[in-house]
Amino acid sequence: MSAAHTLQDIETVYRRDARRVFATLVRLLGDFDLAEEALHEAFRAALEQWPAHGVPANPSAWLVSAGRFKAVDSIRRQARFTSTETLAQPVEAIADETATADEFAELEDDSLRLIFTCCHPALAPDAQVALTLREVCGLTTEEIARAYLTPAPTVAQRIVRAKAKIRDAKIPYRVPDADELPQRLDSVLRVLYLVFNEGYSPSSGALVTRADVSGEAIRLTRLIAVVLPPPPLAEVHGLLALMLLHESRRAARADGAGHLIPLEEQDRRLWHAGLITEGCALTEKALHMPGIGPYALQAAISAVHAEAKTADQTDWGQIVGLYYELLRMQPSPVVALNRAVAVAMHSGYEQGLALVDELLTLPAMQDYYLAHAARADLCRRLHRLEEARTSYLAALARTQLEPERRFLERRLSEIASCSKIFFRGCRIGPGWID
Repeated sequence: MSAAHTLQDIETVYRRDARRVFATLVRLLGDFDLAEEALHEAFRAALEQWPAHGVPANPSAWLVSAGRFKAVDSIRRQARFTSTETLAQPVEAIADETATADEFAELEDDSLRLIFTCCHPALAPDAQVALTLREVCGLTTEEIARAYLTPAPTVAQRIVRAKAKIRDAKIPYRVPDADELPQRLDSVLRVLYLVFNEGYSPSSGALVTRADVSGEAIRLTRLIAVVLPPPPLAEVHGLLALMLLHESRRAARADGAGHLIPLEEQDRRLWHAGLITEGCALTEKALHMPGIGPYALQAAISAVHAEAKTADQTDWGQIVGLYYELLRMQPSPVVALNRAVAVAMHSGYEQGLALVDELLTLPAMQDYYLAHAARADLCRRLHRLEEARTSYLAALARTQLEPERRFLERRLSEIASCSKIFFRGCRIGPGWID
């Protein structure tokens, strides 16, 4: 195999396995920063050795072993300048991976351990989210900051403080005992949902989706759904269902050039039937369990979309009802915006536009590009093209994702074309971004 092919293999392994290797190194080394350094040293060793000797049969195990060796070697070198007694115990504690046994054999997943550590109740909620996105999923500080409209230095400080808290409070790197799991689950599910959303609709960049990020969120949520002890929890199944139903539309969300395709215009033959079947079954299961929450309701909304053979057959009345219940359970401007769009599709664009305009008076929504995009879409449908143009421009100024920018620019171009003929008989098509 050529060196170029080997380098491509290393890049593939890095994208696929780096964060899992990191999670194992955190468990073995007991420190985030030491594990991050060990991960980089392991891949540096791979770049030096794999082109000459070939990619090992189990790249992840090789990287864990190399990272552990590099960390131990680094600690021993530091011992020359530090008290031997201070560093002897850490070296002895760094067990070989093959000698490590977990008391919960069915929960043998270091990424899951790391998530529960990052979502420990001793950490503030915003720190839990930032730390998980950074350390479990590998998002950069800048990506996290853009996703949550927070200055990057603020996010960086949260991550540093969270790591210090874990170190100083000696928070263990493990999945909680069975009797602790239900109490610890809410924050974990919230973070996994945010992780999935970052993969399904990235906050910035040139990609429509990041399948690696959303795929990791699905894997971890599925693992929780399988191993979580009784009593059954509707929200675990609801969240997994919601992820699968969204994921089923991935192939239809963009064309070959990477242009976004609105939900109404998607080729539903490209929707993944297997994921829809599984997602709908999980939704039904969740809705018959005690403790129905926001994830189960959102999954039910997605199931209504998934079960419609065409966009015109969508049961918008049922979706409006589900959004009203979701808003009662989880009041937020974003849920209210989604309900407003559903009302527009069910009861008329004017009614929906009035609700959107009311929401846009809220400070929290004035910089939310989807609120301006929703207003623009409803004005376009009502042939109020100058208002639509103004709102599309407002949305364009507030989005960081290149495919969405191109979508908004296409809508502006369509409006300009229609304006030239005074929009008489002009049909510029449907379109609500999925």
